[in-house]
Amino acid sequence: MSARQRKLYELQQKLRQSRKANENAVISEKRRQQRPETEDHSTSKRKWFEEKQKRKVAALEALGLDAAQAHRLDTVEAAEAAYKKREKKEAPTGWEAFNQKSLYKAYEKRTANVPYTQEEYEAMRSKDPEFYRTADSLKYGASPDIPPENVDRMVAELAERKDKRASYSRRRTHHEDKDVDYINDRNAHFNKKIDRAFGQYTNEIRANLERGTALPDR
Repeated sequence: MSARQRKLYELQQKLRQSRKANENAVISEKRRQQRPETEDHSTSKRKWFEEKQKRKVAALEALGLDAAQAHRLDTVEAAEAAYKKREKKEAPTGWEAFNQKSLYKAYEKRTANVPYTQEEYEAMRSKDPEFYRTADSLKYGASPDIPPENVDRMVAELAERKDKRASYSRRRTHHEDKDVDYINDRNAHFNKKIDRAFGQYTNEIRANLERGTALPDR
């Protein structure tokens, strides 16, 4: 087979493959047109919800319950998931961080780190007949006797809180010999990010500006 014959044979093979691909595309398009239109996502979701509600109403009627008692059909896992979702709330922001509820939650979190036992609590209550004082008590406002070990626990908790605060909010090291190219801490952080991304490309330009060789002669 000569070169021209081989070229002609390859062209015939490509034409045959193209004709077959076109026939398959036409058949697929005809099948797609004859197929009934499928429902969109919103319609199918609404239909699923309506069927779910119908099954729920039927189950309530079978058990002799009304709509107000629909929660009795929920499983334990579904109820726990609903409670957890209800308890999840965003962290307080602004002045809400200093309201009574937030302060009480912070107090509970701190007292949880102070260990104590039920035996110690019962012993302190048995020693003081006015452990739970009322407004008529003559000892109202007086300081109770606190065991030294309880004071040590409180001091240890305060020291731990101080260490955590120091590690969380630490002051950055200031270098006296470093050039000041910022006006505040936020601008300094921005300049560091810019230098990390483009510093290697601007070293020559910065050096020319510092030497004055980049300025035009006047």
